[in-house]
Amino acid sequence: MIGTMSAAAVAVWLGTVVTILSRSHADRNVYPSAGVLFVHVLEREYFKGEFPPYPKAGESSNDPITFNTNLMGYPDRPGWLRYIQRTQHSDGVLYGSPTAEHVGKPSVIEITAYNRRTFETARHNLVINIMGTEEFPLPFQAEFYIKNMNVEEMLASEVLGDFLGAVKNVWQPERLNAINITSALDRGGRVPLPINNLKEGVYVMVGADVPFSSCLREVESPHNQLRCSQEMEPAISCDKKFRAQFNIDWCKISLVDINKVVPVYITRPEPGNGILPEFGVYDPPSETLMIRNYFSDFLITLAVPSAVALVLLFILGYTMCCRREGLEKRNMQTPDIQLVHHNSIQKSSKELRSMSKNREISWPLSTLPVFNPVSGEVVPPIHPDNYETTSMPLMQTQTNLQNQITIPQQRPSGKWYS
Repeated sequence: MIGTMSAAAVAVWLGTVVTILSRSHADRNVYPSAGVLFVHVLEREYFKGEFPPYPKAGESSNDPITFNTNLMGYPDRPGWLRYIQRTQHSDGVLYGSPTAEHVGKPSVIEITAYNRRTFETARHNLVINIMGTEEFPLPFQAEFYIKNMNVEEMLASEVLGDFLGAVKNVWQPERLNAINITSALDRGGRVPLPINNLKEGVYVMVGADVPFSSCLREVESPHNQLRCSQEMEPAISCDKKFRAQFNIDWCKISLVDINKVVPVYITRPEPGNGILPEFGVYDPPSETLMIRNYFSDFLITLAVPSAVALVLLFILGYTMCCRREGLEKRNMQTPDIQLVHHNSIQKSSKELRSMSKNREISWPLSTLPVFNPVSGEVVPPIHPDNYETTSMPLMQTQTNLQNQITIPQQRPSGKWYS
C-alpha cells in the first residue's frame, strides 16, 4: 500500500517485498516500522498550488522549488533520516531506516518549500510515528553495492521493486524487505567525474527470514577472495540475474546474521539539568579606566637604545682617532732589514715604470703607416675591406698570409730596406 501507512508493514512486491512509501501532504501522519526502509517523496507538483500562478497565461509553471527539512524545534533532522534533492526541478526525498530505540517517539518534521522565482515559502508538517513489530528486523541481512545507480534513482519504487525481485529469485525467501539505502558518498566515496554517465554508487541492505543462498555464499570462497584481493571480478554464478539492470560489486557484499552478532552495550552518563553550579556573585570590571603612564614605556623604547648607540659611537671614535700610531712610530718599531727591503722594492717599481714610458715597442701589423717614409709610396692595407676573417687562424705565419707586403724596416745606420 502506497499512501497513508498503517501500523502493519505494507507489502509492495507480491506481498513479500516490504518498504514504506508516502506522498507529501499537509500535516499528515505516517507509521513506518522499525527495521524497514522508509521513503517519503516531496512532490513539487503539490507545492506548486501553494504559490501564485505563472504570470504568462497559457504557459505551464516550472518554477525552481527547493525544500528544507528539520525536526521541529531543532535545526536538523533525526539521525536516521536523510534528505536528497538532486536539482531545483526534481522532487525531494526523505528516506532512512528507523531503529528499535526510536519506537514510540513521534517525530514532527517541518517541511519548508522555497519558490526560487517568487521567493515565497510554504510549510507543512510530517508526523512520523515509528511502530515496533516482532517481524522486523529480519535476521539475515545482506548489503549490496550497486555501482551504476544514484541514491535518488534507487529510491524510486519501480527500480527498488526490480532489485528486490532479482534478490528474491536468487535468495528464495518467504519474506524479504529493504532495510536501508545509503549513498556511496556517505561511506567515504568520491564524487564521480561528469563523463561517461558515471554514477555515485549506492549501498542497499535487504533482509530475509531464511539463511543466505549458495549463490550469495560464493563470494566467501577462497578463490573469489583471492580475486577480490587482486582487484579482479569474482566469479558469481547468479550475477547474470542482476547484470541486465544492476552492476553489483560482489567484492563489497556484506552478509550478516544478526542472531550471531554479539550486542555491544554502551553506557552513557545521565544528562544533567543544564544549570551551572553556583560560583558566587559575579563582579564585573569597573566602568572607569585608570590613566596609564607612558613615561616608562618611553624610556624603554627610546632612551635605552639611544644610550647604547652613543656608547658604541664613542668607543668607535676613540679607536679610530686616538689609537693611530703615525709613520715615525711605525718606522721605529719596524726592523731595519724590512725597511731596506721595502725601500728597494719601491725603487725598483718606480724605475720599471719610468723605463716603460721611454721604451720603443714594435707596432702591430694592423697599425703600421700606410706609406713608405722614404719613397712616399702608398702602401696598400694588409687585407682588403671584403676580406673574410672569421676563418683566419689566430696565429698566422708568413706562408699563411697571401699578398703579404714587405714592410720596410729601419737599420741601425738609418737606411730603409725593402
